[in-house]
Amino acid sequence: MKKVLCLCAALIMTFTAAHAFAATDVTGTWTADMAGPNGDAMHLSFTFKQDGTKLTGTITGPQGDPMPFTDGKVDGDKISFNVSFNGMTIKHEGVVTGDEIKLTTKSDGGDFPGSEMKLTRVKTSTP
Repeated sequence: MKKVLCLCAALIMTFTAAHAFAATDVTGTWTADMAGPNGDAMHLSFTFKQDGTKLTGTITGPQGDPMPFTDGKVDGDKISFNVSFNGMTIKHEGVVTGDEIKLTTKSDGGDFPGSEMKLTRVKTSTP
């Protein structure tokens, strides 16, 4: 009986660990609207490429030039990355839920206040 209980416990632990590492793949294009400095909405496009726990990609804003990000990581349903421009670094942290990411930003300087936004995955159509 002890062997059966130990075997069951080992199987449960194995499946729980496998589920914990099975993060949603965020590879693809995601969009969000963020309030600009004067209150106007700015449309942003995020392009993510996930390779295991490594996350790379770019953010494209209204000016149209993609900005690459650094230090991208995926940990379960959490993502993080940094974007540097105009001498400051903006840290991004998010939680992935299906086709949405709740993203929080925080600057290393006082010129750019932190904010929250909701990213939505852009669905690709199959021919």
